Amino acid sequence: MRFWWVNQNQTYKQEVLGGYLWSPKTKANGARNPFYEFMREVSPGDIIFSFCDAEIKAIGIAQSNAYEAPKPLEFGNIGAYWDLVGWRVEVNFSKLTTPIKPATHITLIRPYLAEKYAPLRSNGYGQQSTYLTRLSDPLGRLLIDLVGTEARMIVQGARVEDFSLSTPNIGQVIWEEHQLNALRRDEHLMETEKQSIVLARRGQGLFRQRVSSVERACRVTKVSQPEYLRASHSKPWRDSDNEERLNGENGLLLTPDVDLLFDRGFLSFKDNGDVLVSPVADRVSMEKMGLSTDLLRNVGSFSEGQKGFLQFHRKKIFLEARVSRDTEKR
Repeated sequence: MRFWWVNQNQTYKQEVLGGYLWSPKTKANGARNPFYEFMREVSPGDIIFSFCDAEIKAIGIAQSNAYEAPKPLEFGNIGAYWDLVGWRVEVNFSKLTTPIKPATHITLIRPYLAEKYAPLRSNGYGQQSTYLTRLSDPLGRLLIDLVGTEARMIVQGARVEDFSLSTPNIGQVIWEEHQLNALRRDEHLMETEKQSIVLARRGQGLFRQRVSSVERACRVTKVSQPEYLRASHSKPWRDSDNEERLNGENGLLLTPDVDLLFDRGFLSFKDNGDVLVSPVADRVSMEKMGLSTDLLRNVGSFSEGQKGFLQFHRKKIFLEARVSRDTEKR
């Protein structure tokens, strides 16, 4: 369990009522934003303090890891709905009957504010540029004490609802259905082409055939029996154009557990074949899957075409914030 702080002055009603956090992946100019990157390291069971109008108004318990999803429709005219895809985390928020003003307690809080990515200014008022940021454990515990019994009851009674990696994330399902409908309406594609692209969404048909001409076995487990392998996109179907959706180098043959971890961003690969494991991945669960440390080493190098798609996976899918993790006060 870790502690997070989210500034929700613009989206408090939508996010707290809807039970989620949502952020773009980058700034409008494409530059990285550390406060969006932190979305990638939230885990089920983490505690999230909701800050709005200079008060901590709610406390949330994360119910999922981050996943790709379009901007929520209820955000209204704050940008297009389908044209902007970002990170979403499901959260069970509880509104506080007695919100607190951090500025009132800034003398106690100030010593625990990190030098980098702090949620508050030294006077106790919010940093306008901050969306989501990590809090140190001492600061998180202090905030719980300041809120009092209500906060302790929320945290102690927290139960991460049955969260199954095998259950598709709702935002992704809606997004892909939108893309499928657009594909079916495309008059420039022949029906056979449409069918191949639709089948590729589930790693079947022409896409699987092309991946099988490049890959012979699961890179991690070395299983080579075709019936035990899935064709998994490195650059997901939802992010790809029609050519990329059928490109054999945009895929790996993986056993189901490895496919699931790769698809959800808990596992990725460097160009030289080194295995990358997300800091939010549950190592104990991976061990139970049979994915021991010995297996998660080097799986062999990739072709130049594969490297391009894997770069996308590392940059856009892999759950690791690409910022300094030093959020503690030195």
